[in-house]
Amino acid sequence: MMLKAKLGIAPIAWWNDDLPELSDDVSLEECLRQASVAGFTGMETGRRFPMDMKELGPILNEFGISVCGGWFSGLLLDGDIETEKARIARQLAFFKAAQAPCIVYGETARSIQGVASAPLATKPKLSEEEIAAYARKVSEFADWCQGQGMPIAYHHHMGAAIETEAELDIFMQHSTVPLLFDTGHMVFAGGDPLSVIEKYHSRIIQVHCKDIRADVVNGLDRSKESFLDAVVKGAFTVPGDGSLDFESIVTALAAKGYEGWFVVEAEQDPVANPPLDMAKKGHQELMRVMAAAGYEVEQK
Repeated sequence: MMLKAKLGIAPIAWWNDDLPELSDDVSLEECLRQASVAGFTGMETGRRFPMDMKELGPILNEFGISVCGGWFSGLLLDGDIETEKARIARQLAFFKAAQAPCIVYGETARSIQGVASAPLATKPKLSEEEIAAYARKVSEFADWCQGQGMPIAYHHHMGAAIETEAELDIFMQHSTVPLLFDTGHMVFAGGDPLSVIEKYHSRIIQVHCKDIRADVVNGLDRSKESFLDAVVKGAFTVPGDGSLDFESIVTALAAKGYEGWFVVEAEQDPVANPPLDMAKKGHQELMRVMAAAGYEVEQK
């Protein structure tokens, strides 16, 4: 029995919601067309997606694309669960109608990921006790979402409260939340992707295939430069265009029996790195490493 995989992509290569200047001025239809031409069968939601399957469904069907996830800007670190239930309700209903695999939970309370003036070194830092309490809170919220019929996948992220492998370790120890494993964010934060897979493979329900340009990341002055500065400089790119060994990462996931979506998410300058060209390059590299790892990739 071959393991089954699906390949998706995020629209952030076409339209960057944090940095509008790093956006290719294309329509939703053109974005989906390019993703389809590149070979992808899924796309995460973005700012130009109508949150109504009556409107979106026919457009997705035209290009053979399904919703493979999408970001929710969570505020549980400082907020309360009932408020977050109300905030996520519309997206939850939409994702259920779209038969999406999960909602990506990104913690934005206190995060500096969208603050162009905030150096990387000024990210929020929590004590072990604070992370444990936060993890229990997210678990309760995740259990509620699951009970509503839509799991959330927790996204560790540069500039956020849970960024490093050590922070993720504490969070995972005190939570039961499913994990979105992001290769690029983990390496950017100084972590080891193979170590994370080894420890948390049973909790990983979504994978972001984000490559990094090591020379850019290593050249950052984290006491002065922000996460958005790093993006503008080209810290991220698609698999096959950067420094990470995706064959070893995908092989490690295969060895643990991971099946499901592998989503390319690589925000960068669309003028210097045309999204269609990048999408094709990322898809080609993933198809190569998927074959090497023994995955059968779902085609259109």
